[in-house]
Parts: sequence; structure tokens; C-alpha cells
Amino acid sequence: MTTLPDIPDDRPVLIAGPTACGKSALAMRIAEARGGIVVNADAIQVYANWRVLTARPTVADETRVPHRLYGHVAGDEPYSVGHWLREVAPLLDAPERAVIIGGTGLYFTALTEGLADIPPIPPEIRARAALLYAKAGLAALLDGLDAQTRARIDTDNPARVLRAWEVGQATGRGLAQWHDDTPPPILAPDACSRLLIDAPKEWLNPRIEQRFDAMLAAGALEEARANLAHWSPTLPSAKAIGAAELIAHLKGEQSLDAARDSAIIATRRYAKRQRTWFRARMRDWQQVPACDI
Repeated sequence: MTTLPDIPDDRPVLIAGPTACGKSALAMRIAEARGGIVVNADAIQVYANWRVLTARPTVADETRVPHRLYGHVAGDEPYSVGHWLREVAPLLDAPERAVIIGGTGLYFTALTEGLADIPPIPPEIRARAALLYAKAGLAALLDGLDAQTRARIDTDNPARVLRAWEVGQATGRGLAQWHDDTPPPILAPDACSRLLIDAPKEWLNPRIEQRFDAMLAAGALEEARANLAHWSPTLPSAKAIGAAELIAHLKGEQSLDAARDSAIIATRRYAKRQRTWFRARMRDWQQVPACDI
């Protein structure tokens, strides 16, 4: 990219895009050229126990430009969009302009559209939902939803249906009603510059493969070995793509080549889900061609 995107200097910058598309490089260019701190909006890069595998900024990157909300949460601690909103809010009022980057679309929509203040779901209700789904399928969960919620959610998406059923059972109010009562966002859309990196599959897939190989060369396997003693697939940080595959290799369950291939496939699938989210929820964001970064 020979020139930076045309954005004002007096407001926060939001940069969204699929994994491996060049978000960090663009954020650092903006922060260095126009001032600012780079703020994480990726749900997995908050965890301290995976640095290489989650492509967190390097020490050299952090020396060049101040970074915030990276690697500050223990791997066994839950971290939600609510946690992130509480931590990002004071950074919006800091003297340095915030350049917020990430691939977790929910963080950006919660930031600029607001987040319903739904209480935590008790574990016993989650267990009931899982049991009902296992025994009777999606239709049984849908039968338990109010009409307004059912009309608004993706009824073919098990995760969305489970969430809606749990909220209704736990709170006595439908998910749609909670969403209707959503408070104003902490950052209005017209008070920031919103950039969405457009990374087509045919351009991105080779980069995903190259980046995973670079992660292996930079010590991702050694990082997995450091996590092996306390590994559990139920840990919040275990969602790091490639973690389960490398752990399986270290346990002797598959070759390193097989682990590599599986991790690359999982990353490509994740990027596809991200692109689907962005197309549905970020149509009014300023498009930045990935090939120009």
C-alpha cells in the first residue's frame, strides 16, 4: 500500500478482517504514521499462554508501537465480550488514538451497536440445553422459544438456537426482548473510522499456509510443549487454532505433517466463517483491498 486509507486523525480506528489478512501490519502503519496505540479485538490473542500460535504481536512490534489487551489473561480464565468492553472503554478516552484491530466480529458490533446486558447462564441450564439437544434435536429447542426470538435468529444454527433457549430459560425473557433493550454503544459508528479488509479466499488461503509454517519455524511446537502438562480441551484458551492439533502430535496421536495440515484446514474454515460474519454485519464499513496492504 503506497498510501494509507483516507481517515480522519481525530477519531479511533477500527480494523476488522479475517485471520492472516494483514490487519496488524495496517494498524502499525497507521499508528506510526498518524499516532496511536494498537488495541486487540481478538478473543484468543488475550491469552498469555499462546503467543506464537495466535500470531500476537512480537516483542519488536510492541517496541515500535504501544499495544494493549494482548496476552494479559491466564489461559484457564474465561473472557467474554463483556470483559473486553469494560477494558477497552478507558482506552477510548486515553490521549493516544486507539487503533482497534481483530477478527472477532462480535467485539466490534458490541462496541459500535451496544451489548445486551444478559446475566450469565447457570451451568445447570446449559446442561439441560445440551441434554435436550442431544435427545430431541433442534426442533425441541425451537419449540421452547418465543415467537419474536424465533423469527429473528438463524434457526438452522445450533449454537444460536441453544443460546436463545438458554437465555429464555434462565431469565424468563426472550432473547429478542433482551436485544430490544440493548443500551447505547460506547462508541457510535459515526465517531470512528471503520475499515474492513477484503481478503478473497484465493488470495488468503496461500497466506494462511505460509503463516502456519512461519509459526512452526518461530517455535509454535515448543509453545505447545510448554502447554502440554496443563492441557485440557475445555480451557478457554484451547480454542486457539492449531493448539489441539499440535498437542495431539506431542501425545503421539498424529504426525507433525498431519497436525500441520489439520491446523491449516481449520484456519481456512475459520476465515470462511469470519468472512460470512463480515458480509452480514459490516456492509457499511470502508473496504480496504487486502492485496493493497
